[in-house]
Amino acid sequence: MTILRLDSDFPRWDELLSLILSSFAYMNDRIDPPSSALKLTAESLAEKAETEIAYVLIEDGALVGCIFLRPEADCLYVGKLAVAPGAKRRGIGRKLLGVAEDTARALSLPALRLETRIELTENHAVFGRWGFEKTAENAHPGFTRVTSIEMRKYLAVERLVS
Repeated sequence: MTILRLDSDFPRWDELLSLILSSFAYMNDRIDPPSSALKLTAESLAEKAETEIAYVLIEDGALVGCIFLRPEADCLYVGKLAVAPGAKRRGIGRKLLGVAEDTARALSLPALRLETRIELTENHAVFGRWGFEKTAENAHPGFTRVTSIEMRKYLAVERLVS
């Protein structure tokens, strides 16, 4: 497996879009409002990778995972964490999360933050096992009910002994 940071020279935006859409397809009939992934294009992914920190995981030449990271004032936001449907339960998501943790530490950010839809309780459980804690409930614009939850993972700080 190879983890590659994306830049403007990345030639496989259409494949990356297919990876994200196939990874998120299971939620299409379960969440309201629909996933923002449905609005992505190959061009918008390339633009997103210019303004955020993006990685793909490649196995035997195939894109099997990706993650987009955005530095915020007190954390690193984790978005579009996707694993190809045929590659789930092989540690790919955990490997990408490790990249996010390393990136946060390199940027001196003490936590990771993500949002997951309220209906996707299995995602809440996975992120909980990975060390995330629910920190907020949110509603998308135009909704009066909770549509997503925010979760954070606080990273251990390495201390230097003098």
